[in-house]
Amino acid sequence: MPLLLSDVQLSHPECYGGLIFTSPRAVEAVELCLKKDNKTEVWEKSLKEKWNAKSVYVVGNATASLVSKIGLDVEGENCGNAEKLAEYICSRESPAFPLLFPCGNLKREILPKMLKDKGIHMESITVYQTIPHPGIQVNLDSYYSKQGVPASITFFSPSGLTYSLKHIQELSGDSIDQIKFAAIGPTTAHALTAKGLPVSCTAESPTPQALAAGIRKALQPQGCC
Repeated sequence: MPLLLSDVQLSHPECYGGLIFTSPRAVEAVELCLKKDNKTEVWEKSLKEKWNAKSVYVVGNATASLVSKIGLDVEGENCGNAEKLAEYICSRESPAFPLLFPCGNLKREILPKMLKDKGIHMESITVYQTIPHPGIQVNLDSYYSKQGVPASITFFSPSGLTYSLKHIQELSGDSIDQIKFAAIGPTTAHALTAKGLPVSCTAESPTPQALAAGIRKALQPQGCC
């Protein structure tokens, strides 16, 4: 659920050393802000260029693609998670001004902490909320009633696991041990492990191709990722 980012931050790139985006939803919130406050024209004429004079850090190709669509040049897109992006940022010259970090209400603190430990200032602003889909239980019930216990289940975020695990456990019963659990990245894999679930596959990179390859390997007899 996107919240509306105030245009105050976006309108004053001179107050910041750059931008950090770790999810597509944060980029979408920025787009909504620009449209709501009729800033699209001024963004195209001047603000975009001013932000492009600074570093714009992103995690993953999906986020990078959306940031590029609003006209910003990105770096760090090959970092697979926030921790690796933090390492990348720390390897660069420290900016004189804080980095602006539009993020969600469930953001992990590892990136802010790593930057703070290195003396890199940042300003986090919550621009979207993660909430469970209202039909998640009905949809799971429907799938299990038609298809039975799945061979594998993939999670794309720790919040997705949190919101669906109870239903999956109830529907799977003792057969849950037969399910191969896959994760899009190490953060989600850690969340699975913390819940006591075996991780059969962690995508080597947060892309559909890498995930599909990992799942195929996990489902092979004697196979593992």
